[in-house]
Amino acid sequence: MNRKIILKQWLQIAAGLLVFAFGVHLTIHANIGLAPWDCLGMGIAKHTPLNYGLSMTIIAVCVLGIDLLIKERIGFGTIIDAVLTGNFVQMFNDLDPLPENSSLLLGIVFMLVGFVFMALGMWIYMSAEECCGPRDSLLVGLGKLFPSIPIGIVEIALWTIVLLAGWLLGGPVGIGTLVSTLGAGAVMQLVYHIIRFEPRDLKHKDVLEVAAAFVRNQSM
Repeated sequence: MNRKIILKQWLQIAAGLLVFAFGVHLTIHANIGLAPWDCLGMGIAKHTPLNYGLSMTIIAVCVLGIDLLIKERIGFGTIIDAVLTGNFVQMFNDLDPLPENSSLLLGIVFMLVGFVFMALGMWIYMSAEECCGPRDSLLVGLGKLFPSIPIGIVEIALWTIVLLAGWLLGGPVGIGTLVSTLGAGAVMQLVYHIIRFEPRDLKHKDVLEVAAAFVRNQSM
């Protein structure tokens, strides 16, 4: 792996996160309640001078710190995700020319379309094989810390804590929160089945591996 390939992969990660962020923006524009992490980001923005994008960036960096503490594998994809995703979403929120949505049915449609873009964005950036985003890494790390508990239960517990914190801070909770919790994974699975993508087949490279290759500028 040479420097040109590595730089191309970093651009691929950024492009994937841009697509993913557009999907998140659509779920926010739906205006029927947010997924747990987005609810927390909006809650923090409500009580600080920070906008949603900066709030999500700070959350991602904090989660990244927890990933390091529990010794979860970190790649450049993880770091780029932490820095860019929230700000990309904020950019789309600021540019949005559409009027505020007030229709429940249209809101559900916005959310489902958003899930499709999120799944496609994840496919693009995960295909660079430089590890997952901070929140996914946290879930994997917690799953390893509690091996006797099914990963689905760990995920529900994590989402519940995050959602409770977001709700207490005044983040938007509604039918869209339930749609996100139940529907995002199902839509992702459907999209990946259609495009024949299996994330578990990827062979991720961590920061040290990629940095070493970048310095050597030759095959690993």
